[in-house]
Amino acid sequence: MDIEMLFEKWCKKLRISPQWDVKLELVHDPAWKKTGDFKIDPDDRKAILMLNAENPKQENVEEVIVHELMHIKMYPLDQVCESLITSTFEEDSPARNFAYAQFFGNLEATVEELTKCFLFEFGENSTLSYGRCKAMKSFDELYDGLQKID
Repeated sequence: MDIEMLFEKWCKKLRISPQWDVKLELVHDPAWKKTGDFKIDPDDRKAILMLNAENPKQENVEEVIVHELMHIKMYPLDQVCESLITSTFEEDSPARNFAYAQFFGNLEATVEELTKCFLFEFGENSTLSYGRCKAMKSFDELYDGLQKID
């Protein structure tokens, strides 16, 4: 299945369209470091899903499409939480930085888990990508140089 067909399939499957107008855009810029991202206009309910066509970090494009569309699906909740953080904590305060880190870390983990669930149930290619893992340190490397606690 080609990218455009996968995109259309998942917009319908996730019930993004017809509520949202979403356009797929392939990014042909070798300097662009992300595998996928989106631009969104929540007032007009329009979004552009951008996919890296030059050097994606993930092998399964279907997984990336589902992941990014999940972000659009979660966008209203994302904005409520972000507004709560910005209205509650002072800018650049440790509390605000902590709240942001916790929120975005948990948002990303939730989006990734939902992506896996939908991909396993309805995906053409349910093989998960491990591209991001390749650049990460191994478990042993994370502990190099740490002193033992007695």
